[in-house]
Amino acid sequence: MPKTVYAEKVTEVEHYTDGLFRLRVKRPPGLRFRSGEFVMIGLPGAPMRAHSIASPNWDDELDFVSVKVPGGPLSERLARTMPGDTLLVGRECKGTLVNDALEPGRRLFLFATGTGVAPFASLVRDPETYDKFDEVVLTQTCRTVAELEFAERAVAAALADPLLGEFLAGRLRLFTSTTREPHVHTGRITTLMRSGALFEALAIPPIDPACDRAMICGSMAMLRDTQAILESAGFVEGTDAMPGSFVVERTFADPSRIAVLA
Repeated sequence: MPKTVYAEKVTEVEHYTDGLFRLRVKRPPGLRFRSGEFVMIGLPGAPMRAHSIASPNWDDELDFVSVKVPGGPLSERLARTMPGDTLLVGRECKGTLVNDALEPGRRLFLFATGTGVAPFASLVRDPETYDKFDEVVLTQTCRTVAELEFAERAVAAALADPLLGEFLAGRLRLFTSTTREPHVHTGRITTLMRSGALFEALAIPPIDPACDRAMICGSMAMLRDTQAILESAGFVEGTDAMPGSFVVERTFADPSRIAVLA
């Protein structure tokens, strides 16, 4: 086995739809990461691809959320993975969706579509996030209601956690919407932001760069449109070296990058 990867046994597999699923492995003893980062994972004989770690940095297990891409050399095999199978996990973690890249603020908005919610499932369970922000609003938009299940379970588990729950109570909120099925809220998140429906539903003021911060993870179109809304409102993109008022993870949406999901 190459020294650049850990080999871990899959301990749990959960399918939400025909194409959306979650894998869990024990955390390799030497793996260090910041909540919100991603790592390369793969299977023996298959290519490695980047997946966000959906577990907080204090957890002793790692969750990965993935989607089956027809013809994908890794994802189709991942979708058939069973407990006991070997998952290869890279030793280097990276990513832009980290607390260090944002200035402190009153409210943190986490804008996700599809599996882009995975890094946010990590961040909403990290106490450091609540040291930096008074309130966290996680939004996820998917095509169907079933695709929202992972985020709903992650937030429910965080609020029910015997150690975190009391700390997060009244500070963590989840807003979900769909685009192809009836739901309490329907429409793209950018449409709901522009119309004000998002903020009206949450009973909060429109997003404000003076006191709010944001992270974005999803499709390329969603990243582009959400970033345009934020920048037009005066938000400034941040980095580790120069924290700002919003950050974007483009790794999973840009096919020119090495860490394309497939």
